[in-house]
Amino acid sequence: MAYDEARFFASVRISIFGGRLRAAQLAGTKTVLAGFEKALPGGDPRWLAYMLATAFHETAATMQPVRETLAATDAEAIARLDRAFAAGRLPMVRKPYWRPDAEGKSWLGRGFVQLTHRRNYGAMSALMGVDLLERPERAMELEVATAILIHGMAAGSFTGHRLSDFFSNRREDWDGARAIINGTDRARLVGSYGRAFHRALLTARIEPASAR
Repeated sequence: MAYDEARFFASVRISIFGGRLRAAQLAGTKTVLAGFEKALPGGDPRWLAYMLATAFHETAATMQPVRETLAATDAEAIARLDRAFAAGRLPMVRKPYWRPDAEGKSWLGRGFVQLTHRRNYGAMSALMGVDLLERPERAMELEVATAILIHGMAAGSFTGHRLSDFFSNRREDWDGARAIINGTDRARLVGSYGRAFHRALLTARIEPASAR
C-alpha cells in the first residue's frame, strides 16, 4: 500500500510526537515504513501501525534502537540493571540475564523491542539470517532492529502471540496486542499509539489509479 509521506508525518507530528518531529525520529519511522513494505508488501496497515506504536513506546519515543534502561553503553546498562535487581525492583527476573556470559557477551535488551536472552537472540538469528549470537550488539543497528521488529511481531517470536492473533478480518484488538511483546504492560497506552498511527496511515493512503 502506498502512502503520502507528507500527509502521514503531518498527522503523527501532532498526534504522536507532540508537535515536533526530530531528524532521528523521522529517520527511524521512515526505516520502519520501508522495512514493512519490503517484508510485507501490501500488508495490513493495522499491523504496521502497531509495529510503529511498539517502537515508539519501547524506545522512549526516540524511534531509534536503544539499550535496556536507555543506557549509552552495555556496561552502563548492566550496572543499572544490577542496581535495580539488587534493590528488588525487578521482581519478575529470577536470573540476571544481562550479566556477561563466559564469552563476555551480554544478552540485555536491545533494539526496537528490547530483545533479551540468548535463546531469543538465537531465534531471531535463524529467522532473519543475521548472526546475533556472534555479535548481539548488531541488534542496535537500525536496519537489523527494524527486521527484528517486523519479523518477530509477525511470526510471534517474542511471546508466542503474533499480529494475526489480534488483527484480522474478524478481530481488531489494539489493547490486547500488547501481549505480542509484554503481556498487559501499558496495553491501553500502546494501543492508543497504534490507533493514532493507523489513523495517520489511512489519512495518507494513496489509492491505486484503478480504484479511483
